[in-house]
Amino acid sequence: MDEAKIRISVQISNEELKRRWTAVRKAMAERKIDYLVMRNSDQHLGGYIRWFTDIPGFNGYPTTVVFPREDEMTVINSGPRMDPQSRMTDLSAKDWAFRGVKNRWTAPYFTTLDYSRTYDAELVVDLLKPMKRCTVGFVGFSYLPVDFHGFIVKNLPECTFVSATDLVDEIKAVKSPEEIALILRCAEMQDKAMAEVRMKIKPGMRDSEVTALAQYSCEMQGSEGQLLMCGSAPLGTPSPMLRRHFMNREIRKGDHVTLMIEASGPGGYYCELGRVFVMGKASGELLDAMEMAKETQRVTLKLLKPGADPKELLAASNAFLKSKGLPQDTRLYAHGQGYDLVERPAIRDDEPMPVRENMNITVHPIVATPRVFAWVCDNYLVTKDGVGPCIHKTPQQVIEVDA
Repeated sequence: MDEAKIRISVQISNEELKRRWTAVRKAMAERKIDYLVMRNSDQHLGGYIRWFTDIPGFNGYPTTVVFPREDEMTVINSGPRMDPQSRMTDLSAKDWAFRGVKNRWTAPYFTTLDYSRTYDAELVVDLLKPMKRCTVGFVGFSYLPVDFHGFIVKNLPECTFVSATDLVDEIKAVKSPEEIALILRCAEMQDKAMAEVRMKIKPGMRDSEVTALAQYSCEMQGSEGQLLMCGSAPLGTPSPMLRRHFMNREIRKGDHVTLMIEASGPGGYYCELGRVFVMGKASGELLDAMEMAKETQRVTLKLLKPGADPKELLAASNAFLKSKGLPQDTRLYAHGQGYDLVERPAIRDDEPMPVRENMNITVHPIVATPRVFAWVCDNYLVTKDGVGPCIHKTPQQVIEVDA
């Protein structure tokens, strides 16, 4: 029996992986890059290694991938120390999980054990040292510890090192039909989780219990990773979503509750869905703010089309907010999503990547004052003419709960 079908809920197809590898290798050849080196350590913001291998990062345990232009990959994980001979004869990478992988190497390194900080870098050097004057492209410098990067550069003096992040990002940000199908599946999962919360939320619950409802719903639908935030407060006081450490407040009758569902669907693709609940009747102030948040979202959606410049989208959104006497957005109010919860392009004034067809973009403007916090958070797919309908089906409204 196929072990992958037993162990993995959704495995990306061989054809999709080959599409990615072929596109990257073509770009590497054009730039005369021989190897890519990348390192990620979690499943929420560590999408490079998954995009190449279909295996996510895991809870702070670093994984390094070396992707050659003309050979199969080497994957390095935390595990037993391997002597040089066992590394040369290891065939474990030829199993059901690791496709396109020639070597699966391990070493006993952990970020909490500072003295082991170069163990994976040492394996990268052992792999590339025989290649002499090769060109190595690092993918995602922000993920690379200084000692990891420094050790490789110092110990491969004959190699040339370049940044290959944009090379990968430009391919990774545009979604294939198979990826889009999984993104739609994620949005459907999140809608069902929000509906589950709507049926069960009530005064007396703590904020953390609300997220537990949503998390359980997502898990039962095949979600692979969940980040959920929730915050409650009396009407007349802002109620932004909060991280788990701050979610012990008990919800009371008349409160409003902001819930953010950031959970990947089966297959590991992210969308995000956010709504505001009220334990009773919403105030006119909150309802007006929600309508303004929706109108602010529409300002961006009208301009969100292939070729759009992110800084112009941000400028238009802020001009609208300013015209209404509201604070301008200085945070990340819209961005791409895929295997990463936050992916390029970021809709901000320092993003050089333009919007392209078949990108998955979440748009979540906030209207916040000293008395109110209102927002909508949804995903849209970019088409050749603009954006399609919202891929979430949860109504864009304040959700009033009989309490």
